[in-house]
Amino acid sequence: MPTRVLVPSGVLGLGFDREALARGVAMGPDIIAIDGGSTDSGPFSLGAGQSKYSRAATKSEWRDLMLARAQAGVPLIIGTAGTCGADATVDWMFQITVELAQELGQSLRVARLYSSQSPDQIVTALDAGQITPLTPAPEISAEVIGSMTNIVALAGAEQIQAALATGAEIIIAGRTTDTATIAALPLSRGDHAGGAWHGAKIAECGALCSTNPTSGVIVVDFDETGFTVEAMHKTALCTPHSVSAHMLYENSDPFQLYEPGGYLDVRGARYTALDDRRVRVEGSKWVPGRYTVKLEGARIAGYQTTILSVLRDAHYAANARAWVEKLHGFLTIEIQRRMGLAPGDYSLDFRLIGVDGALGALENRTGTPVEVGVLGIVTAQTQGIAAEIGKLINPFVLHYPLTEDEELPTFAFPYSPATTDRGALYEFALNHVMELADPMQAFRLTVTEVGA
Repeated sequence: MPTRVLVPSGVLGLGFDREALARGVAMGPDIIAIDGGSTDSGPFSLGAGQSKYSRAATKSEWRDLMLARAQAGVPLIIGTAGTCGADATVDWMFQITVELAQELGQSLRVARLYSSQSPDQIVTALDAGQITPLTPAPEISAEVIGSMTNIVALAGAEQIQAALATGAEIIIAGRTTDTATIAALPLSRGDHAGGAWHGAKIAECGALCSTNPTSGVIVVDFDETGFTVEAMHKTALCTPHSVSAHMLYENSDPFQLYEPGGYLDVRGARYTALDDRRVRVEGSKWVPGRYTVKLEGARIAGYQTTILSVLRDAHYAANARAWVEKLHGFLTIEIQRRMGLAPGDYSLDFRLIGVDGALGALENRTGTPVEVGVLGIVTAQTQGIAAEIGKLINPFVLHYPLTEDEELPTFAFPYSPATTDRGALYEFALNHVMELADPMQAFRLTVTEVGA
């Protein structure tokens, strides 16, 4: 049975064109699906169980989508709710939904799909040989697993289908693969499996597969032989090039994409322009395999304090790298002498904004900056130690001379106090897959009636 999926944006909180959304709703979709996050911004969201997106922006966009859902009379689903998809962020998104249901006068059935895993469950699976490392993967043990603040499993199409089967009008899913929320309904309705997974991959980031990627909204039609994709903004065009190129996005192999229960093979895919706006794709293949779900976990790796100064003196701006190397050596001795800390007890890193702040030693371009920002990053086992080191180095980051025979320089602190305690530093600690005997084995569903 042909299935029409409306994807408003690559992620909730990033924005989308409202006129394009209205155009998509007018086309009569069978479901509205949007992603809520990813690991793109690093491990903090998962480690802390917090969304990186503004609650106000999330609520504003979710309001528009709840109104669009009511107008279309179809389910609305979000995957990886709250950036990381931990149980806490699923509940955060649920509270926003409850507020909006009251404000909009909507009565709704809301399903929550939880993806968080307890450390004990993961240790049991590890002992049973059900967990396999991906590449690269850190070494794990019961102790390492127990140190993780949050662990999630990535749901696939089967878990989303179970949520849809509850009859929920809104589904708030924990961590899912980017494609699962889009592929689930077409697969359950018997559309072409290869086309369903391939079309979901193309649609995962909304209009990123078009010539106007910031417009957000696209519609994908799935059927028994493949899929057709069209962007909804007037100036956004889908072309064979823009559509096929998206298989390169966040994918180590542009011809294969692994999902729970198998992988997508697009080596035989054919991309055909139906007109200047729509692309038809056929020939993709779904290859069934073991049912595994990817695991993600994060843990505290230390605590950080930062300090920022700005070098504007031409002599120092031109010799910033030499200055911080000399400063680093001096501070290492001072920290040892005054605090009794060896270099292995903490880390002190200086990044030169305007010189090589992004790439460090890998930077291969040079220039003549007017000013250089010096960002010092202190990482230690406790926030107290990191803060104390930050205060110790403060006067030297402000005044330390490049040579011994010059006047004492003074640089600029852009704010006061110059140091900022950042709190916990998290690191990813799992990149593994876990084999399941039943797709719902590692997931939980809760259904609630909310609203007026």
